Amino acid sequence: MKNTTSALLIAVAALLPATPGVRGEQTHESARPLPRHISAETDAAIERGLAFLARTQGRDGAWRNRTGYGTYPVAMSALAGLAFLAAGNTTTQGTYAPNVDRVTEFLLGCRMPSGLIARMDEDEGRPMYGHGFATLFLAEVYGMTEDADRQARIREVLQGAVELIARSQSPLGGWIYMPDGGGDEGSVTITQLQGLRACRNAGIAVPKDVIDRALKYLELSFRSDGGIAYRARQAGPSRPPITAAAVCCWFNCGDYDNPMAKRCLQFCHETLGRGEGTLGHKYYAHLYYAQAIYLSDEPAQWDRYFPKFRDELLREQNADGSWMGDSVGLPYGTALATIILQLPYNRLPIMQR
Repeated sequence: MKNTTSALLIAVAALLPATPGVRGEQTHESARPLPRHISAETDAAIERGLAFLARTQGRDGAWRNRTGYGTYPVAMSALAGLAFLAAGNTTTQGTYAPNVDRVTEFLLGCRMPSGLIARMDEDEGRPMYGHGFATLFLAEVYGMTEDADRQARIREVLQGAVELIARSQSPLGGWIYMPDGGGDEGSVTITQLQGLRACRNAGIAVPKDVIDRALKYLELSFRSDGGIAYRARQAGPSRPPITAAAVCCWFNCGDYDNPMAKRCLQFCHETLGRGEGTLGHKYYAHLYYAQAIYLSDEPAQWDRYFPKFRDELLREQNADGSWMGDSVGLPYGTALATIILQLPYNRLPIMQR
């Protein structure tokens, strides 16, 4: 398990430049050091993406999709907020500090009496996705917050969020779309588990048995081909996107040597690494696949993977700086693309080894 990180250390880590060393550094024309594989073109594309997100943030601090998939303001806002944190912004520091401040307030204001972080009038019956992403974002920003009163508010919301997640866990150890749904499936489970780990890393109390049971759920979802199925103990093919996300969860828990995680990562290399198996969820799949490779002890694999997918993302960026990810929406695609491209900067604690 990772050691619990103090709020001060998280704040310092978020503001430091990318870590030199194994992944090396490059320098672009302004002599600002850039991580390995981050060219001036990549750096500019990231900035255009962040600028697009800043321009399109609502007055209430939220982002909303505008496609037929629904608006999902809590999930979209948490993901966009993570993109700004990955650039080294906090609620008070950085070019986009005002945007981080507003989205933080929006998400804090979405807390319901049950502890669920949701806008039930807009989340279209699947609020646990947004709850998980919001928990992750607030846990990351918690340690970067300098104001004691604001930090206390975030802590209170996170404690309620953790309690809600614990109450909603299924008998098998997973989660489903609604907190009282009683069932489970892989993508919602992974979202809750990563949120819980971020809370624990930030010093928020999380029952160990809740995490242990969630990790057991991943084991119950493991298939003989090395992938993870959509649901535990049910027939069905392995899903490469969920498999990549499961690897991230094992690695977030510090379990880098888990044989199952290694086999799952190999399965991802054999599917996602060839550009296959995304089931129409390319951006979602590579959000986790990129993290999994970055967190692994496979620097050669990272050197093969990242430049290729980086260039693919650069080709897909729209003129206004946005990305349309998986036909879900521009806030979604832009947030995921900028998070992936910023992994080499090594600023988000949940995505640091």
